[in-house]
Amino acid sequence: MKKLEILCVGKIKEKYFTDGVDEYVRRLGKYCDATVVELPDSRDDGRAAETESEALLSRMNGFCILTDLRGKQLSSEEFATVIDGAYLHCPKVQIVIGGSRGVTDAVRARADALVSFGRMTYPHRLMRVIVAEQAYRAFSILAGSSYHK
Repeated sequence: MKKLEILCVGKIKEKYFTDGVDEYVRRLGKYCDATVVELPDSRDDGRAAETESEALLSRMNGFCILTDLRGKQLSSEEFATVIDGAYLHCPKVQIVIGGSRGVTDAVRARADALVSFGRMTYPHRLMRVIVAEQAYRAFSILAGSSYHK
């Protein structure tokens, strides 16, 4: 079975966000083995982005799609195509969400694809729900499901 991992920095405290992520991860189970891996966020000591990026790099071990403002903006169908193509290269796809302070260029260089979900800034916790939903939408598109209209 295909593996999908949402690799992110920080823990979500709000139940409504965790409920949203959990719902889409549950739905993804129809198509793949989906998990969320939360790495600890660092206190803001001026090196938080570097520390968090090092932690991300140590866990990036699949085909990595980094969510990044500098990435390419895609339609849902195009995102589905990226995910589908990724499985041709690797049995595990990781969608990486950096910390609220961003990631280093080393993380960008390690990523196999950079994807932007728009030029707007989203709350870090909400981004996890958006990524989980778009991953589910992508698998639904690839399966020909009616979810994506």
